[in-house]
Amino acid sequence: MSDLSPRAAEILRQADVVAVEDSRVSAKLLRHAGSDRPMVPYHDHSDERMRVRLVERMASEVVALLSDAGTPLISDPGYKLVRDARAAGRAVTTIPGPCAAIAAITLSGLPSDRFLFMGFLPSKTKARTDALAETATLRASLIFYESGPRCAASLTDMAAVLGDRPAALCREISKAYEETLTGTLSDLSAACAKKEPRGEVVIVVGPPGERPPPEADEIDAALRDALVRLPVSQAAGEVARALGLDRKALYARAMDLKGKA
Repeated sequence: MSDLSPRAAEILRQADVVAVEDSRVSAKLLRHAGSDRPMVPYHDHSDERMRVRLVERMASEVVALLSDAGTPLISDPGYKLVRDARAAGRAVTTIPGPCAAIAAITLSGLPSDRFLFMGFLPSKTKARTDALAETATLRASLIFYESGPRCAASLTDMAAVLGDRPAALCREISKAYEETLTGTLSDLSAACAKKEPRGEVVIVVGPPGERPPPEADEIDAALRDALVRLPVSQAAGEVARALGLDRKALYARAMDLKGKA
């Protein structure tokens, strides 16, 4: 509760209406801020008419948007409301405040000069590994939100797709049971498999390290493994992403290996 800034509390006391994800959660924060302002439900699946009504009210009233935790719009509802309010010429401002993604990278001890926030990964393994593959060669720290029950599987997929990089798992940031675990992705996966983390979880993955060019034997072994599971074109693409090599050259080599099989 004490993370709420004085400016945010003042806004919540003065607003004509507060749009909230869950009134049961937000009511506690409003009481803490000394606000008795009326609440209306708002989330990204709200009827479009609700957004229209809120934008109309902004012509003469102050509408505050409050998320259940952290900064609104960061993996939380609100961007459609901001978009429509700006399109209607309404004034929009933000009250800087807690954000789990930013807090986690400051806790991680990993490079923070360049990072990419990925939000929540897909729950299905194939979609999750595809999303991870898109970032495999990006020279930046990666930030993910995750649920406790999915942490072990997600960390295992991260290690498989990104390599066993240094990482941090931060949970319950700024709450009573705040905890940060550091190690490699495989270390953290094993820890989560042994004891499922509880609460709000953020995973930070360090950028890829410099690696020597792969040897021919390593390339051939990777291609043979991929060819067991995938057609030639997809196998070449997977190995190209994993090893940072030219896909066309790998395709030619994969065709050669397939011909000798």
